Amino acid sequence: MLKSVISAAEAAGLLRDGDSMIVGGSAGMGIAESVMVALEKRFLDGGMPRDLTIIHTTGIGAVTGQGLNRLAHKGLVKRVIGGNYGLQLPFMKTLIVTNEIEAYNLPQGVLCQLYRATAAKQPGVVTHVGLHTYIDPRQEGGKMNAKTTEDLVEVVTLGGREWLFYKALQANVALIRGTTADEDGNVSLEHEATTLEGMSMAQAVHNAGGTVICQVKRLAKRGSLHPQMVRIPGFLIDHFVVDPDQKQNYAVTYDPSRSGEISQPFASIKPEPLSERRVIARRAAFELSPGAVINMGVGVSAAIPNVVAEEEIEDLFTLTVEAGVIGGIAGQGLHFGTAINPRAIIDQPYQFDFYDGGGLDVAFVSFAEIDAEGNVNVTRFGDRNDGAGGFIDITQNAKRIVFSGTLTGGGLKVGIAGGKILIDTDGTVRKFVPRVNQISYNGRVGRERGQAAMVVTERAVFRFGPRGVELVEIAPGMRVKEDILDRMGFTPAVASDLKTMDTRLYREGPMGLRADILARGNARR
Repeated sequence: MLKSVISAAEAAGLLRDGDSMIVGGSAGMGIAESVMVALEKRFLDGGMPRDLTIIHTTGIGAVTGQGLNRLAHKGLVKRVIGGNYGLQLPFMKTLIVTNEIEAYNLPQGVLCQLYRATAAKQPGVVTHVGLHTYIDPRQEGGKMNAKTTEDLVEVVTLGGREWLFYKALQANVALIRGTTADEDGNVSLEHEATTLEGMSMAQAVHNAGGTVICQVKRLAKRGSLHPQMVRIPGFLIDHFVVDPDQKQNYAVTYDPSRSGEISQPFASIKPEPLSERRVIARRAAFELSPGAVINMGVGVSAAIPNVVAEEEIEDLFTLTVEAGVIGGIAGQGLHFGTAINPRAIIDQPYQFDFYDGGGLDVAFVSFAEIDAEGNVNVTRFGDRNDGAGGFIDITQNAKRIVFSGTLTGGGLKVGIAGGKILIDTDGTVRKFVPRVNQISYNGRVGRERGQAAMVVTERAVFRFGPRGVELVEIAPGMRVKEDILDRMGFTPAVASDLKTMDTRLYREGPMGLRADILARGNARR
């Protein structure tokens, strides 16, 4: 029989003061929610456990609740090390910004690779990812507040070249999730939309002599799981919690088209309303090319797959998401990290191995701030310090980058009519600034590497070149000075052959993008 099947409350009771716990999951995927609920209840009822260190690869939660937000209580957590905090708003504002806990933000790809290094008893991970950004210890070292002082990242020189050394992370508890566990404890993930890195987490904690807890939806007889379906072998897991009601993610109980059980007609994916968000996504989609391998990020960029579905061009290239999804139509919002009709789902560390090695032809990502040097900030603005997620891994290594976002923020209201965009109320926040608040992408380093980069907004398109940021396209009806330059915190170069953005962007209905993309030729031999 299984080594141990316990209740969620019993699993929460295994945590001791001062434990270091790796929590699996991405957004609402792969998170052992019933155990998180029980852990919060145990602390609120009895004040235990205290002073935990929480390690997580990326954001786990639903902005205002669930996931790691359940642990946002003073005294429960001492230190947190994570890839992103954007879905953990109470956690971030209550504990990190107010200096109640120590907090680190490390690149998402590095974190999932660190679990493998920890499992193998290696000292850590040596990589170029993070150099010359706020992760670099010569800037901030990934520390998120004044309370955080210990260095987890070092600059080292190997082979005459600079690298970053990320120290291995030590943990004595792992909390992971699967779909089915057989009587030997072998775990399959057939209803999960991503497989993430549960195997690496379990190996890291098991090899350290710690405790591995796995939440599953159901139990099965010994030998009933096909060996190739087993993603985590039973000897790595100490305790199981069964939750027959566990959801695929926080947005849906179970969507079989996201786990690969069935395929959904792309015609069922309805276009978004024609807004500035859709205009930006459409213009960004003009940068797609046949045969390309592409990453889709969050924010406005997450709307590009919807355009792909409307234009029926998904077969021309391969969309990927850092969580390990390959092919299909990438999800957005609480579905981000998944895809409808994925072609393959691989473990997240392998996806980042591919990204880090320069495998991406194009990356579509969003931005919060851009300065005259071409530096980009997506991580710290106002009283928010969301962290990078996979942004640094992706933007440092993709051959081309398309940054997407509105020209201004804070109350921007636009109308779209007659093939034009109308600025009803401009935003009060300038997103093109003299100097970014935090360097998430280093424009100078990108230029030195010969990396092609551009910025798409609802009313203008810019390119990063030898002259820095250069205005190359303007929306029909917009004025260069009044509507563009006067709304920026610096004056970019203006192309001598300034073009007008395609009027199809501002009209309802498919744009006929397939012909445009095919005319560009294949991105790969």
